Amino acid sequence: MKIAFTTLGCKLNYAETATYERGFMVAGWEVVPWTARADVYLINTCAVTETAEKKSRNLIRRAHKTAPEARIVVTGCYAELRRGQLLAIDGVWKVFGATEKNAIVPTVAEALSPESSLRDPSHRQAGGPLPLMRPRVATDSGDNASSTFGAYSSGEERTRSFLKVQDGCDNFCAYCTVPYARGRSRNLAICEVVKMAEHIAADGVKEVVLTGVNTGDFGRTTGESFPDLLKALNEVKGIERYRISSIEPNLITPEIVDWIASGTKFQRHFHIPLQSGSDTLLKRVGRRYDTALFASRIDYIRQALERPGEPKVFFGIDVIVGLPGETEELFMETYNFLKDHIRPAFIHVFPYSRRPGTRAATWPDQVQDSVKTERVARLEALCAQLHQDFVVAHKGIKETVLWESSVKNGLMGGYTGNYIRVEKPFNPALMNKLEEIVL
Repeated sequence: MKIAFTTLGCKLNYAETATYERGFMVAGWEVVPWTARADVYLINTCAVTETAEKKSRNLIRRAHKTAPEARIVVTGCYAELRRGQLLAIDGVWKVFGATEKNAIVPTVAEALSPESSLRDPSHRQAGGPLPLMRPRVATDSGDNASSTFGAYSSGEERTRSFLKVQDGCDNFCAYCTVPYARGRSRNLAICEVVKMAEHIAADGVKEVVLTGVNTGDFGRTTGESFPDLLKALNEVKGIERYRISSIEPNLITPEIVDWIASGTKFQRHFHIPLQSGSDTLLKRVGRRYDTALFASRIDYIRQALERPGEPKVFFGIDVIVGLPGETEELFMETYNFLKDHIRPAFIHVFPYSRRPGTRAATWPDQVQDSVKTERVARLEALCAQLHQDFVVAHKGIKETVLWESSVKNGLMGGYTGNYIRVEKPFNPALMNKLEEIVL
């Protein structure tokens, strides 16, 4: 059997798709390129915006056009939110929601085995549309640790892997579909995460990025703690660098920061969602912090991890532009907060997308698309300047680079510990190796 994969959305989705791929290969299936003819096409969808949903539908139709007789399997956030809508599209055979991911490989492989009674291509998994968004609740077969789908990506450039340590969210911010699409906050036990890290190390990967919907919420379903997870992963032999992604500012505790600063494998690199630099908007959409707390956590990290003449901390900050009620004055609060107070190395800018079923979608003071586009451009210009300032500030400073295997125009690239991209003439002896350089 031949199977092809494609993925939309976040790094979490990519880690999950890579895990499905490994599972099917173990089952004896052949993984082929997405553009090739296959017996099964698996599409890992995204629903964070209307555009992502449209892309998901287009990919389904493209696969059906490429191989009309093929079976199409759909999973991901769109699959959880719009199951009935997806099942109505020609070619869709099975749809797997948020708590059904562990079943994808065994269900599909068994259904298509020669002796299976389910080989009829018209067989479809039962399901229907969700008329109202309702949060998943923990049950014996639902969102608990035993049903959490463990996942990690195959090493990008054979140097970096994204390791899923947590899934779901309990915050229910007014604009967000994640608690409905991915379920409540849950996680595997530390011992299971460590086993995945050991598999990654056995593949020769040197760097791991910890990913989750709300990474710092780790431990909610197992009674463990995020700091204990970090300490356990730090002991895994073969992994030389870790990065923390998608951690809420209120969950970056002094305990975590002080431990990282004591001398660990965790790098000066944090991916933190801000969403808005306006306290008015933060309160309205239900974020669990204000700008004072956010700034204090950034300051604490810098004080703990930065020293004169040493690398600075790379902060990647998520910002949503055009939340309902965002006036020009409130937008400028965000702009100035980033420019004058936080000064991150990178800003991930997202225009607000009105998602059916969320509270914010019903609010009357929606921002025009043209205004969102103009504000996105202003923040992206600020991002470009801040990133350039960050890079320039490191001239003459020593840093360690993990060199990747790719070659472009005779050059190889890699990232420093604090995520500055560098290049040098290709040297095969340096692939997947750490090297100290002067920036």
